[in-house]
Formats: sequence, C-alpha cells, structure tokens
Amino acid sequence: MMKDIFQMYNIGHFINQPHNPTEFEILRFDEMAEPNVDDFHKHSFYEILWTEKGKSRQIIDYNEYEVKPNSLFFISPNQVHHFEEWKPLSGGTILFTEDFYLLNRSNKDTLFELSFLDNLYSNPCIEFTKKSFADVSNLIYQIEAEQKRKDRNTSIIQAYLQILLAQVQRHIDTTNPTIVSKKYLIQFKQFKQVLEDHFWENKTANYYAEQLHITQHHLNLICKAITNNTATDIIRARSILEAKRLLTFTDKSIAEIAFELNFSDGSYFAKTFKSFTNHTPQDFRSKMSEKYRTR
Repeated sequence: MMKDIFQMYNIGHFINQPHNPTEFEILRFDEMAEPNVDDFHKHSFYEILWTEKGKSRQIIDYNEYEVKPNSLFFISPNQVHHFEEWKPLSGGTILFTEDFYLLNRSNKDTLFELSFLDNLYSNPCIEFTKKSFADVSNLIYQIEAEQKRKDRNTSIIQAYLQILLAQVQRHIDTTNPTIVSKKYLIQFKQFKQVLEDHFWENKTANYYAEQLHITQHHLNLICKAITNNTATDIIRARSILEAKRLLTFTDKSIAEIAFELNFSDGSYFAKTFKSFTNHTPQDFRSKMSEKYRTR
C-alpha cells in the first residue's frame, strides 16, 4: 500500500479534541475556534459548508472554487482540501461520518445515490436562489437546535440530515436536465472506491471491471455516462492526481514517483504526465511548490 503524504483528520480534530470519537458536529463560523490542522489535509468524514453571507475560496485537489452566499459546499473523505479565508463568513459547517448518515446500515447505496458526494466530476459548490436556500437553511437550523438540546436525539439529527441531502439532490435533479441512472451512479462510485485502493498498482480497466463483476464495455458505458471519460482515462487521471500531490508536497525525485506509481520508466511517466497536464513533471513541481508550499 502507498503511504499517504497527508494527515487524515477525524471530526474531533476540527473541534480541537483529536481523541473525541464524535461522528457528528454542527458549528457556526463565528463561534468555532480555528482548528489545529495542516493547511492541506484529508478528512475521514463528509463536510458541508453553508454560506449565508460573504465569500470564501476553497481548494480541492488543485481545483479552486469561489464559494458565494446562498450556497452549500461539499467535501468528501480522501479529498485533499485547503480552506482559504473563512473569518468574514456568515454560516457554518456540518461534519458527519458515513456511519452516522447510514444509521449503521451496511448498505452504502443510499449514500452513493447522492450524485454530489464522493464525485470529483461534479461541482462541489451548489448555489441556490434565496428562496430555495431559505428552505435548506430551515433544515440546518433544525439540526442545530436539536444538537444544542440537553436531551438531543441522534435519530432526529440523522433524519434531518437525510432530508437535507435529499433536498439537495432534488435541487440538482431539477436544475440539471440530464439525470443519470442511480444504478450507474452507484456502480461508478463502487469503481472509484476500488480504484482508490489500487490506483498505484497501475491496473487495467479490465481488472476493475472484473472486481465489480461487470464487463469492461459496461464499465466504460458507466464512466462515459457520469464523466464523459473512459474507464482508462479515469484510472490514469487518478495516478496523475497522486503524481501531482507527490510532486507538490514531497521531495521525491521524478524517477522515484514514476516507480512508486508503477510506470514502466521515467520517460513514459513524464510523457503521460505532460499529456494530462500540459506541463512536464519538473515544471509542475516548480510552479505548484511556489504556489502551495510557501504558505
């Protein structure tokens, strides 16, 4: 297994109680202490930032987003996240684990059916009209009120959270005319999960299709429907993403990175990297180290 170069934080770290095993928190920006976490980090949980007023900039794996008022911003486990400014914001953050959302049921499909979670191919920032956002805010306030009660009931919070995410999915389905089949979405996320465990082994699309008990042709159909890319493109993109992280945040040589990601040789790695990013690995390293490592 590849060693992760980023610190993986649980919810306790974000309330500056690293040993607290809490599976759910809701915090307002103006009430929360700045968490003692690295600028660039990974979460073991889901996070929803809700913004009523003000703007912030978020970075997820080299993609920069401006988060505006009347919006929700979703961060999923394993994504590399950097929160730029947050002091001038009005709103807050909801932090919850997969188990909390699923009520400890073993069937993950209900979580995978939510197109905006665990999906680098959809925009994590969802903007609402003022009226739609008021409906969303009301649900958030009910969650907040329940969490503050001395006799708070976890099942009530879980129910509100599930309603909130179902509302968001309905908003997306209403504003986006191309609705992807739930079955494809679930299979795509299953593929992404297996890919997360094996991307560094440089396996073929056929290997992943076999793991999912489907044909390679069917895996390609699923990937095309969700992302407009082939399965091979997605596999390669995951390797390149890891290469970007290693180039930016470690001092490993380009040859070491190529070896770690199971490329046959350094020149083939450099050629593949350039075809994806329009930069040589060395140029990318110089540019990104200057941008991100000096902070």
